[in-house]
Amino acid sequence: MSTGVSSARRALVLRRWRIAVRLEWRSVVVCAVLAAAAAAVAVLALMTGSYQLSPGQVISALTGGEAGLVHDIVVEWRLPRVVAALVFGAALGVSGAVFQSMLRNPLADPGIIGFSQGSYTGALIVILVVNGSYWQLVGGALLGGMGTALAVYVLAYRRGVQGFRLIVVGIGVSAMLESLNTWLILKAELEQAMAAASWGAGSLNGVSWDQVVIGGACIAVLLLLAAMLSRPMRQMELGDDAAASQGVRVSYARLCLIVVGVALTATVTAASGPIAFISLLAPQIARRLARTAGITLAPAALVGALLCLAADYIAQHIAPTPLPVGIITVTLGGGYLAWLLFTEARRRL
Repeated sequence: MSTGVSSARRALVLRRWRIAVRLEWRSVVVCAVLAAAAAAVAVLALMTGSYQLSPGQVISALTGGEAGLVHDIVVEWRLPRVVAALVFGAALGVSGAVFQSMLRNPLADPGIIGFSQGSYTGALIVILVVNGSYWQLVGGALLGGMGTALAVYVLAYRRGVQGFRLIVVGIGVSAMLESLNTWLILKAELEQAMAAASWGAGSLNGVSWDQVVIGGACIAVLLLLAAMLSRPMRQMELGDDAAASQGVRVSYARLCLIVVGVALTATVTAASGPIAFISLLAPQIARRLARTAGITLAPAALVGALLCLAADYIAQHIAPTPLPVGIITVTLGGGYLAWLLFTEARRRL
């Protein structure tokens, strides 16, 4: 392996065989700080609860040095929720980064343009009509998200797809699907309706190791695919014509990015319900921290993981009973969305 240093923007270039990876020093430092912050919040979450633990007890339990009650509390009860928040948050951050980069719009969030609602609709049908297994739930969420993405793409198509038109059409489709989801819940049995409504708020309360392992494996594959598509994604930020002139198959790359982005959202939705606004916030915060011209996947994933974990920690301890994490993310995301719309309006005056 050979290395080189680029002085234009203080970047490290790693080369091995015919593969070259360019790492900007600021992005590396930002990722390291975000990872350390996420680890600190994770330890805090594992310590805090009705049975308080010390940092030493938590680390000892994680490394196999504790047995009995402390091991059960840390590894069996609290750790699945912490890992789920980190993994699902990273998936949502990357999903938002994919759509914001592809559409070149900071409002391109899977929740706003309807893809999350479509995944929720597919999962609701499986829960309320089929009463299926977790794998059926994943399949329903994926089919619902893909179907919604196809519908939005077709309705927004007019001699190509522009980002603003797709967002406007997606908002309309999202509103229609939200009405359908409400109708499905109202028509269901009381117990099913209450469970579906609670799950629909975006909650990690009932997450188990099985869901974490299955969902985490799917997300790991999808994140690898997203990393493989990062180069054409960045080239497409310059415009379709510029990307095509550099050898990018624009239509094929866009289709692959849509599939990966929707699949990431659908996998999270199947396990925890739609956790809103993480995919909107994470890429923009990451871009400002890393000071990059475009959207980068690694900082977005780490910001998403940190945001989801911190929001879930607040949701568990802000009230006498644990709240769905989606309530906290909606509060944070709503404030950010209002600020973003205000600053964009001022910029155009």
